[in-house]
Amino acid sequence: MFTGLVSDIGTVLSVEGDESLRRLTIRCGYDPAGIALGASIACSGPCLTAVSAEPAEGGAVFAVDAAAETLARTTVGLWRAGTRINLERSLRIGDELGGHLVTGHVDGLAEIVSRETITDTESSWGASERFTLRAPSHLSPFIAAKGSVCLDGTSLTVNTVEGDLFSVLLIPHTLEVTTWGERREGDRLNLEVDLIARYAARLTEARAQAG
Repeated sequence: MFTGLVSDIGTVLSVEGDESLRRLTIRCGYDPAGIALGASIACSGPCLTAVSAEPAEGGAVFAVDAAAETLARTTVGLWRAGTRINLERSLRIGDELGGHLVTGHVDGLAEIVSRETITDTESSWGASERFTLRAPSHLSPFIAAKGSVCLDGTSLTVNTVEGDLFSVLLIPHTLEVTTWGERREGDRLNLEVDLIARYAARLTEARAQAG
């Protein structure tokens, strides 16, 4: 489990393999002693397993394997050497739950429709940015105003919803410590809908079928 609070930005160093299985090597600022083999790391949303880790200048280099379904259903299949990704290590008992419960199981891809600078919030720390995104039609019912959503591994609050369009607001700090500052119109992001919303919908469906 994760919280959607990004703790580092990693850089893909290499990608090997084909459409059935790829190994990605990623440089990060984590202490290599804290990355156990088999550990789960959220990489811009998808939960991937560390298959190797070794010290590197300024942190560590670790490798993960991505299977065919991950490559097809997420943006992992588009990553190349130089791609920057949001990283979060899995929760430990006693950790603060500062975002919302995130599984690292991506539901689909959302596309950025527009990016707008909110000039009336500009300060010495910078300006906030409003992103409007389009969700896949089968996932849009799970997205609610003031609810939570995870995009590229980042826990965000939904501001508005209109059909399959929804918006989120990014403060200057989040833009700086995640890859959101690089995002532009047309970019696709890994989307995980709120866990509670997903199970509530399934429960409602099961009751309707039973009735």
